[in-house]
Amino acid sequence: MKTKLIPFAILLFMSSSLLAQKFSFGVKAGANLSKISGKSFKDEFAFGYHAGVFASIGGDKFYVQPEVIFNQVNTDTATSFSQVYQFNKINSIQLQYLSVPVLLGYKLNKIISLQAGPQFGIILDQNKDLLQNGKDAFKSGNFSVVGGVQLNLLKLRVYGRYVGGITNIDNVGNNDSWKLNSFQIGVGFAF
Repeated sequence: MKTKLIPFAILLFMSSSLLAQKFSFGVKAGANLSKISGKSFKDEFAFGYHAGVFASIGGDKFYVQPEVIFNQVNTDTATSFSQVYQFNKINSIQLQYLSVPVLLGYKLNKIISLQAGPQFGIILDQNKDLLQNGKDAFKSGNFSVVGGVQLNLLKLRVYGRYVGGITNIDNVGNNDSWKLNSFQIGVGFAF
């Protein structure tokens, strides 16, 4: 009988501690400045966009902010891309990712928060030209680290962050390492 009470006691303790935490959720949108690093791509950032939802769970100083974000990444290829990879004259590439960052936040004061954490991205769509050439040029998932600053102005959130790719997203395998890197700026609204 006592062993059946232990899970109940743990559940009661966890639910009471969760009720003591602050919880909010909201929507967000903004701009991406992204590039894919590697000798096959131009070494410059291109504009894209992102939009999604977030939740914030935590206390007075520390909080966790999981998000689900749709990201559009645009980039241009270098002149050697078509020669090396045998694709038909592809100059620009557009990728669409579903990204899931889980950020740990630290509130410096009531307005400014620092955020950092991991992000996993799942590719939803890539250029049809790449698929017509018989290959999926990009791996279906990638892992990144995120770091940035967020301003909390009542229910409005204004943020800037850097997303640094860790995994190689090259699925072709020609000894070139492709990593996705982005700067994101945007606004959010907490309900």
